[in-house]
Amino acid sequence: MRSLTQSLGLAAALFMSAAVAVNPIEVKGQDFIDSKTQKRFMMVGVDYQPGGQGGLTDKRDPLTDKATCLRDAINIQKLGANTIRVYNVDPKLNHDDCASIFNAAGIYMVIDVNGPASGESINRAEPWTSYHKGYLNRIFGVVENFKNYPNTLAFFSANEVMNDLKTGKVNPQYIRAVQRDLKNYIKNHADRKIPVGYSAADVREILQDTWAYMQCANGDNSDSDFFGLNSYSWCGGKATFESAGYNTLVDMFKATSVPVFFSEYGCNEVSPRVFDEVAALYSDKMKSFSGGLVYEYTQESNDYGLAEINSDGTVSLLPDYDNLQKQYNKLDMAKLQTASASQTSVTAPKCDAKLITNPAFDSNFTIPAVCPDCDALIKNGIADASKGKIVEVKDTKSPSACYGSKGGEVKDLELKIVSNDASNAPNGQVISNPTTSAPSSSNSTSSNSTAPYSVTNGTSPLANTTAPSSNGPPYTNGTGPLTNVTVPQVSSPEATGTTGSGSGISSNKPAAAPASSPVPEKGAASKLASSWGLVAGLAFAVLML
Repeated sequence: MRSLTQSLGLAAALFMSAAVAVNPIEVKGQDFIDSKTQKRFMMVGVDYQPGGQGGLTDKRDPLTDKATCLRDAINIQKLGANTIRVYNVDPKLNHDDCASIFNAAGIYMVIDVNGPASGESINRAEPWTSYHKGYLNRIFGVVENFKNYPNTLAFFSANEVMNDLKTGKVNPQYIRAVQRDLKNYIKNHADRKIPVGYSAADVREILQDTWAYMQCANGDNSDSDFFGLNSYSWCGGKATFESAGYNTLVDMFKATSVPVFFSEYGCNEVSPRVFDEVAALYSDKMKSFSGGLVYEYTQESNDYGLAEINSDGTVSLLPDYDNLQKQYNKLDMAKLQTASASQTSVTAPKCDAKLITNPAFDSNFTIPAVCPDCDALIKNGIADASKGKIVEVKDTKSPSACYGSKGGEVKDLELKIVSNDASNAPNGQVISNPTTSAPSSSNSTSSNSTAPYSVTNGTSPLANTTAPSSNGPPYTNGTGPLTNVTVPQVSSPEATGTTGSGSGISSNKPAAAPASSPVPEKGAASKLASSWGLVAGLAFAVLML
């Protein structure tokens, strides 16, 4: 018979694997804030769309295969990331296993609501033609599918819909209309407020006006809760804060009333990438920024990957992975978590034509009325919605072999389930990288068996008919970087195309293929009592084995 101590330990472990959950994130002024600890949440993440747009079919998307998600979550956790962005998902498919795996790993998800097929995103050439009931039914389906996962951090309403003054003249009102509808749907059918925002191309000609238009308050719930920027202006080890134009971005966003972050970054003009910009992004110089997402985890045809997925399903980590991990390990997460009253108390300016600096950019803040027959959808919810839920994560060992950038196998990779109410963070160690000639487990460093540091309660870790548009990385419609981007910026590898936009995968990078009512929360004492009651019950059951 097991000892009581052993039984209690096993029961507690079983309880943790079943109940572990990150805290939902909320927005306060310029910052993302942990809704329970009230610590600032800094996004340390990667964009995740294995297979590009080809990763989405009628039977699968990046978050449907349990084994794939477990394999990748382990490597992303070891990298030190706490957030992934996923560009294309099918709201009819089941994402419970994958969402739960990333949740257990302490990793949040930012989900693009649009898709690459016709009618699934905003048509940037004629946005009024794509704003209809069928489109809203699709994006509301994504909300329904992901609203119950605590690690759903936010939704992107669109990606790089505007990439020049022409598209900046006709699209802003429709993006805000979509945001209004999404936010009102969430208000009516989710048990918490989930932030909704826009991912913009770093086209300096329209960037400031895009941000000003999206963040201002108009009294109609159409404003962005956050502002993502796809920026590729820092290229290589010789780049500086000034040559990359980061000083200009800091000046532009210093008075932002919403969180601003890099929704894509990581110029690949110099390879392998050294990611020196990480130190700048998380420095005191860029306090108004809330971190960023490196483009991208898997190696696709545009050569932005951190890891190569081999034909047999195994993974080969690339030098970019090693370099990014080393940069993440230098971050002082305890310092970055500190919330400032001067940032959380910022309020949005009232929408006014005077906010717009270029006369060719849209300065009309009269948002289109809700599309015909759409009010009922927003009020009553969509039919036959597939609603996700967190499930127990039982398997934690990697289902596939993983090889370091020098060719040797990385041994004993396993998902480390973070403590309840925690998120993943850099663990201060480098993943083992044995050479081909010495792939034995003895060559593996302790980082393969050491749990990653998690951030808990402030605890510090170590020092359309339209072509799918620009809604994600290099996966959308189009092929080359935009030509109208002024130096020093480099367009996103994700978005491309001329007609569609907002579908997932950005429009100006080199393209790769691309109602429940609120549940009252129990008090802390009640939660603790019920939690330990469950543990005790499990312990008794195990003891009787």
